[in-house]
Amino acid sequence: MALQFTDSNFQDTALAGGVAVVDFWAEWCGPCRLIGPIIDELSTTYDGKAKIGKVNVDENPEVSLKYGIRSIPTVLIIKDGEVVDKQVGVTTKAALQAKIEAHL
Repeated sequence: MALQFTDSNFQDTALAGGVAVVDFWAEWCGPCRLIGPIIDELSTTYDGKAKIGKVNVDENPEVSLKYGIRSIPTVLIIKDGEVVDKQVGVTTKAALQAKIEAHL
């Protein structure tokens, strides 16, 4: 299961070094429901290699604002605290895996 990143734990989890994949989503977002299971699968695939998690934009406005999230779903790939890749909108598991692999 994917990690739950929040305003309070984001610094210590997602930004704590290594690669993090962060899915910005909301309950009411239809396309977010399509990408959610992909994020959960990737969290299993990359367990121990990357931190894969989700940020609910409605519950965590600080992180969402900090990264300028205007459309959801948005997936950020963060390496050593810096955003190195971004995917806005629905995509495939294979496309996300390619992005992750490029930064491991």
